[in-house]
Amino acid sequence: MHALSPYLTLFGFLAAALGFFTWLARRIQRRGTAGGGMSGALAAYEEAFRATSHAAHHEIRAQGERRAPADSPDGRRRPRGRA
Repeated sequence: MHALSPYLTLFGFLAAALGFFTWLARRIQRRGTAGGGMSGALAAYEEAFRATSHAAHHEIRAQGERRAPADSPDGRRRPRGRA
């Protein structure tokens, strides 16, 4: 039994840690508090290890934030090349 006690202790610690992280994940999902932190952590990972997808992510966000061209006050549209 003495030979197994270090393994049982390690197994118990790992089971407790896994249980804690499972509980924490469920609590975060229920409360919806993971949005900003998780987004920042994933963006840092993308920037470090996948530079092309990180650049694509920023381009997609920039496209989403752009506004559509507005009509002129008199209601006529002008061609893009002319002022």
